[in-house]
Amino acid sequence: MTNEEFEQLVREGILAIPKKFLQRLKNVEICVENNPTKDQLKSLKIKKDLLFGLYEGIPQTERQSYGQVLPDKITIFKNQIEKAGRSAEDIRKIVKNTVWHEIAHHFGMSELEVRNSEKRKKDFQK
Repeated sequence: MTNEEFEQLVREGILAIPKKFLQRLKNVEICVENNPTKDQLKSLKIKKDLLFGLYEGIPQTERQSYGQVLPDKITIFKNQIEKAGRSAEDIRKIVKNTVWHEIAHHFGMSELEVRNSEKRKKDFQK
């Protein structure tokens, strides 16, 4: 998949977020990288193939006197998602879920809260 095609999937994933949440995104940049850096992996103590996305910043729930700071950053990792996906549709779903997952962190959800929410979402869709 080309970088342009993958970036389009990320844009689609962003647009799939309900409008009421998109309007509340503040000072956050969403970008695509091929792979996580060694420092990112080391700080998370995680294997490279398991990291599809990463939120780096100050969640909205923890912002107090918040001004004149660099944007938070959500990075979607192309190579890891492509390795995990078995088809173009599979990759599309992983991207969409990863974008949702990382935006949830921006709004202050912990990893456990996000995973529990994902589980409820999957159970509801069955």
